[in-house]
Amino acid sequence: MAATTTTPGVQLSTLPPASGRAGLRGVLASEFTKLRSVRSTYWTVAALFILGVGIAAIAGAAIASNLQSNPVNKAGMDATQASIFGFFEFGQLVIAVLGALAITSEYSTGMIRTSLTAMPRRSVLYAGKLMVFTTVALIISLVTSFVAFFVGQSLLSGSGVAASLFHSTTIPANAIQNGGPQSVTFQGTDVISASTVLTAVVGTALFVTVVALIAFGLGAIIRHTAGAITSAIGLMFVVPIIVQILPNDWRWDIMRFFPDAAGRVLSVTVGPPNPHLWSAWPQFLVTVIFAVVLVGIGGYLFSKRDA
Repeated sequence: MAATTTTPGVQLSTLPPASGRAGLRGVLASEFTKLRSVRSTYWTVAALFILGVGIAAIAGAAIASNLQSNPVNKAGMDATQASIFGFFEFGQLVIAVLGALAITSEYSTGMIRTSLTAMPRRSVLYAGKLMVFTTVALIISLVTSFVAFFVGQSLLSGSGVAASLFHSTTIPANAIQNGGPQSVTFQGTDVISASTVLTAVVGTALFVTVVALIAFGLGAIIRHTAGAITSAIGLMFVVPIIVQILPNDWRWDIMRFFPDAAGRVLSVTVGPPNPHLWSAWPQFLVTVIFAVVLVGIGGYLFSKRDA
């Protein structure tokens, strides 16, 4: 058996003693690395972009073709909504998946225990996850919303109803067809300001981002991917459909307090506002409150429950 000897006066090298506390900067770098290193993030982002822009292109081409054969349909056409409708509707579904995965994926793999070992300050870890995901979701939503808008308007540009972010657009308020498909007289006009169009494009991106935070909060509460996604879809799509069957005299008073109602206002640029809902930003505030409450509950439970 070999004996181990040491030379007198020689000390074995050791790691430097730990000093300081793990900080938010390291958590942000770590969480961003986690988010960009998994394939599900790229697939989800690609699906969000392809659906949002693809539907805008299909809708723009179809509407332009329809208006060439039926110019009377120009009356009341909301070109902005036509371009961002696909991103608004389907973007919620896709980004809810990303929001849930941003926090539940570590629970499903057991990596949350490793994360908590590396960063035992749970509030800092949760805040880092939230900040990184919110930033990524907002950037993706803004890019998709603007690209979808410009793609849709480029296809509508020859139809006479395209909207613009740079100057006000005048559209026919109503139309009367006289004597055949080529004889159209427009009576009255509606002026859509560039700021209204910008509000719709940016507001839709913000709305989709807040929906992602709702899914994130549900993920932190439920800690199960399928459960969080199902709950988010139920809150944003299923429950509002169920409310539709309620009596007309009070169902709208309920709907204005649901998080999906903001999308009915933010994406609209043509026509009078919905009399049953608040204006764009107050209605959007309802969605924000839902997100803040769910994210707050999720943060509290994240700091109190075992991994």
